[in-house]
Amino acid sequence: MDALRINKIAAALLSGVLLIMVFGKIGNILVDPKIDISNAYPIEVPEKNQIKSKVVEEVVIEPILALLATANLESGQKISKKCVACHGFDAGGPNKVGPNLYNIVNKDQGKADYAYSKVLASLSGKWSYEELNKFLYKPKLYSKGTKMNYAGLSKTKDRANLIAWLRTKSDSPVSLP
Repeated sequence: MDALRINKIAAALLSGVLLIMVFGKIGNILVDPKIDISNAYPIEVPEKNQIKSKVVEEVVIEPILALLATANLESGQKISKKCVACHGFDAGGPNKVGPNLYNIVNKDQGKADYAYSKVLASLSGKWSYEELNKFLYKPKLYSKGTKMNYAGLSKTKDRANLIAWLRTKSDSPVSLP
């Protein structure tokens, strides 16, 4: 083996790398690559000074008055089992985490022997069929700040069944409309 063979291989490699670098620089000068740093899909970021405007969508809750006449009391009783952990339904029964709901239909809102949240305590009026319907749809939507942590009943028929069953939990049930 030739003593200069290793030197020849190293010189060839260094010359090759040097040629690649020179041709790369010449190519950049001829083509002038300017890298566009903008996004392909621009994302608009609002400035901090802009005021956020909230679009409030009005929620339309279906009325249940027509469904009360054909409501299924057994289904209403089954639905009420979700409420038993926090509410009582017996005459003269004690309040639990939530108030006793015996005789709730047409009862004054927020006026009872229960420590309601400030929002519910400030309500005036009665727990009519429609008010109960609105409340049971989404309690947090009906009264923002309520202590009731229940998501609500989205099905209109379920709300009608429950309210019809609650109507029977009274000494003198309110007549149907």
